[in-house]
Amino acid sequence: MVLEGNPEVGSPRTSDLQHPGNQGSCVLSSPGEDAQPGEEPIKYGELIVLGCCEEGGEETEAQRGEVAGPRAHSCYNGCLASGDKGRRRSRLALSRRPHANGVKPDVIHHISTPLVSKALSNRGQHSISYTLSRSHSVIVEYTHDSDTDMFQIGRSTENMIDFVVTDTSPGGGAAEGPSAQSTISRYACRILCDRRPPYTARIYAAGFDASSNIFLGERAAKWRTPDGLMDGLTTNGVLVMHPAGGFSEDSAPGVWREISVCGNVYTLRDSRSAQQRGKLVENESNVLQDGSLIDLCGATLLWRTPAGLLRAPTLKQLEAQRQEANAARPQCPVGLSTLAFPSPARGRTAPDKQQPWVYVRCGHVHGYHGWGCRRERGPQERECPLCRLVGPYVPLWLGQEAGLCLDPGPPSYAFAPCGHVCSEKTARYWAQTPLPHGTHAFHAACPFCGAWLTGEHGCVRLIFQGPLD
Repeated sequence: MVLEGNPEVGSPRTSDLQHPGNQGSCVLSSPGEDAQPGEEPIKYGELIVLGCCEEGGEETEAQRGEVAGPRAHSCYNGCLASGDKGRRRSRLALSRRPHANGVKPDVIHHISTPLVSKALSNRGQHSISYTLSRSHSVIVEYTHDSDTDMFQIGRSTENMIDFVVTDTSPGGGAAEGPSAQSTISRYACRILCDRRPPYTARIYAAGFDASSNIFLGERAAKWRTPDGLMDGLTTNGVLVMHPAGGFSEDSAPGVWREISVCGNVYTLRDSRSAQQRGKLVENESNVLQDGSLIDLCGATLLWRTPAGLLRAPTLKQLEAQRQEANAARPQCPVGLSTLAFPSPARGRTAPDKQQPWVYVRCGHVHGYHGWGCRRERGPQERECPLCRLVGPYVPLWLGQEAGLCLDPGPPSYAFAPCGHVCSEKTARYWAQTPLPHGTHAFHAACPFCGAWLTGEHGCVRLIFQGPLD
C-alpha cells in the first residue's frame, strides 16, 4: 500500500536524522541553500527551556544567620548553570539546513512480530513499528522528503538528537545524580519545518533512534485511524499548549493537548502514561505558534517565532531598564540605604549589600535587614515593618531571558516566592499558566527558575520608596 501523494497522510511527515558529519546538530544554524556567504541563515524559530536558573553561590553572613531568608536563585541570562555546551543548552535556534533531511510516509507492511527486527535491520530506511500483538506488527516505512527539515529533541546524547534536554526540578536547576531518575524520553519528539515560506513548524511525538526507527511496543497506546492508518502515543506523552491571542500583551493561556506520533491532537489522558488515549480534537493542529509550550514530562520548552522575537525585549533593553531602575535611587525604608539591582555580568553570586529584597505578600521593597523574624510561623517568615504582613522575605533578581517576556514593559512585578522580576503583563501571564507536573498535576511556575508560585496571585507589584532628598 503506497501512501505517497495521499493528502490524508501527507501531513504527518517525519524526518531523516542521519546528519552527515553531524552537521548542524549543535547550533543548527548552518547557512541554507539560498544563503550567501556572510548572510544569516533562514531561522525557523527558537526553543527556550523554562526554569534555566539555579541556586546562587556562596551565602552571605546575613544569609547564614537565624533570620536569613532562602538562598537566592540567580538568572544566568539564558544559560544553564554549567554553561551552554554543544547540544545541551538553555535555548536553541532552528535554522534551515544545507540539505533537506525530511522523510514522509511511504509504504505500510503487515508482518509477523518475530520478523520485525529483520525487517528493520536497514539503518538507511526510516520506519515506525507498531506492535499489535505477539504475532502481528505494522511497519510504516518513510521516504525522503526534500521539502522539510527535521530536528529531534530528547534526553539521549546520541548524534541524531539535535537538542539534549534534562529534567528541571521545581525551584530551578537540573535533576542530577544517580537517584534522579529522568522521565524524559531519550527520543522525546521531533519538529518538522517547511523549507519554503511561511516556514511552518509542526511537532510530533517520538523520535527516530540510532537505527532510524521508532518502536511502539505492545503496551504502548496505539490504534488504527478511520482511514486505516496507524497512530499512537509515547509512554509519558508530549503535551502542547498554544496561547490564546498569540504571545503578546493580550495573551491568555490556552488548553493543554497531547500530540500523537503522527502529529494528531488529542485531549489529555486520565494520567500521563495511561493506555487509553483522549478524544481526537479535529479543529486543532500540531502547527507550532509563537508562544507554544511543549512539555516533555520533566522539562517544558517555549517556542518563539522570528516575528515574535522581534517584539520581545532585547538584552540591551533589559540592561537599560536595570540602569533606569537604579538611577531612581530606591531606598530601604528601614536602613535608608540606596538599593541597586546587580549587573548580570556579576555571574552567580549571592546578594550584595545593595541588593533589593521584597516581602512577597505585600510587595514592599527593602534592603536586607534582620528585623521582624517570625520563627513560630516558619524559618523564612518575616513581618514587613511597613504594613505588618507576615510572609517570605527574598532578594529580587531581574529576569534575564528576554524570550520569556511578553512585552518590553518596566520591571515592576516579582514572582512569589522566588523574587524574579519582570513586567506586569509577563508576570500575570505566567502566574495564570499551569505547567504540567508529574502524572496529572499542574502548577504555575516562575519561567526563569521553575519555582512553583504561591499566594493568591503568584506575583506581587513591587513598591519602592524613593530617595528622601
